[in-house]
Amino acid sequence: MTATSTETTGRVDVEREALLDFLAAQREFLLTTLKGLDQEQATTRTTKSVLHLAGLVKHVNGAERGWIRFIEEGPVEVDYEAQETYDFHENTFRLLGDETLEGVLADYAATAENTEKYVRSLPDLEISHKLPAAPWFPEGAEWTARDVLLHMIRETAQHCGHADIIRESLDGQKTMG
Repeated sequence: MTATSTETTGRVDVEREALLDFLAAQREFLLTTLKGLDQEQATTRTTKSVLHLAGLVKHVNGAERGWIRFIEEGPVEVDYEAQETYDFHENTFRLLGDETLEGVLADYAATAENTEKYVRSLPDLEISHKLPAAPWFPEGAEWTARDVLLHMIRETAQHCGHADIIRESLDGQKTMG
């Protein structure tokens, strides 16, 4: 991996570029699972799960945009018990209406560009906000921009694993070996 911006000078800049490089690498691993596929193949479910490759990219894209919004504005309170919340989350894994694989990929590329530009514009990675109340977050916990970037790397990597399984189940293609 190589730094994608101009020369950096302080520890935070080196750290920032390393985090962005790792996130970019995970994005590329995810996109590799779609190489050579058309929309029908990219939206084929290969397991009992609702997951398909295009939906995984759509989901990771939305999650990345949401976490960048968290760094900018702080938490959004969500009712995790509400059916609407469940339906919204499930729909982040599906192409709906006139959504296309091409559009999802273009949106993901734009999100990546915006994320990198925004993170590079931060004065430091110490900006923090209290996490929203959710069953999976410790009560009262705060995350810095650094924590958010690490989480985005972790979440993208997790979905890369899902994508590898789906792609191999789809046509036997192994993306990582």
